[in-house]
Amino acid sequence: MPRVRDFAARSNRFALAVIAAGAFLFAASLVGAPSNRIHLFPKFTPGETLRYRIETRMTTSGTMTTPIVNPEAPSQLKQSVSLLLRLEVLDPPPAAAGPSGSVRLRAKYEKSKAASQSDAYDPAASSLEDQYDRLEGRSMEFTIEPDGKISGITGIEDALANPSTAAIVRSWMNGLSSGAAFPKEGVEIGKKWTSERPLAGSPLAGLTWRTESTYLRDEPCNPVSDSAASNSVAAPASAVPPPSNQIGYACAVIVTRFEILRHGSAHADATPPDYLHNGLRTSGTWTGSGESLDAISLASGLVVRSTQRGTQDMDFEIVSAASGSRLHYIGRVETQSEISLLAPPPPQP
Repeated sequence: MPRVRDFAARSNRFALAVIAAGAFLFAASLVGAPSNRIHLFPKFTPGETLRYRIETRMTTSGTMTTPIVNPEAPSQLKQSVSLLLRLEVLDPPPAAAGPSGSVRLRAKYEKSKAASQSDAYDPAASSLEDQYDRLEGRSMEFTIEPDGKISGITGIEDALANPSTAAIVRSWMNGLSSGAAFPKEGVEIGKKWTSERPLAGSPLAGLTWRTESTYLRDEPCNPVSDSAASNSVAAPASAVPPPSNQIGYACAVIVTRFEILRHGSAHADATPPDYLHNGLRTSGTWTGSGESLDAISLASGLVVRSTQRGTQDMDFEIVSAASGSRLHYIGRVETQSEISLLAPPPPQP
């Protein structure tokens, strides 16, 4: 059962990518509108550079039953990930390379590290650390189209060929275009809105990622200083340099609650098409919930800070139609993450 064994090695890493996908939300430019409404859509100026610090901690606990019993298999895994991402806004792509209004970005992983702690040897954990190590120092380019679609990805084709690494990369890339999911008529303080999208890559078909967001209030922004990012510890408020025009002084505070749901009958076949193609059948449940709190600059639409907590519970079975071999996984994933926009350095005298 090559496909079953491959999935077993990737299940925990996929769960991290799913959580991370909801955590990394880049908002967009906020433009004044009638009735105090603002519109959210990506706004980038060619030549500008942005740097983000991304810190994630995940605890996975669970058991996996396979045809080959492994009494020494790990039952708990703790992982921490630290990224420092540099984004450069390039000149608009030629008309032939994308529709008018597209934005071309270059992203460089200035720092990319992962650490793991397990109650037993786990080769999947070591593989995750290696994947992050290989990203450090590397760059990629991609285009965000006006409708939020990501296209024209170049630069790390070998990393994207690995499903787990590809999920990690796309988790923050898709966040760059999140403005496309906000209400077209704009939002104002007190307004709520919802969105849904399929949960791709899961062993169960029909899963949906549903979010409900509320625009709570406006408050002063508080970007993180570059020195604080280097030490991975937030500096006290007095040590943070004043924000530039790129960030602005006022931020919109938006709370988002999410949950993972499955539409349709509970008795319907839950096997995704690619699993069927490989002679496998799947069944079970995959649920999740959590909350994020984002501070978004009113001047630029950039997320200055985003914190998120989330939990996922999984109980599913994968069966080979040919041999009858079964893999049964029961697990829980708890994740905390923080995304911080680094304040630009003060001008040189």
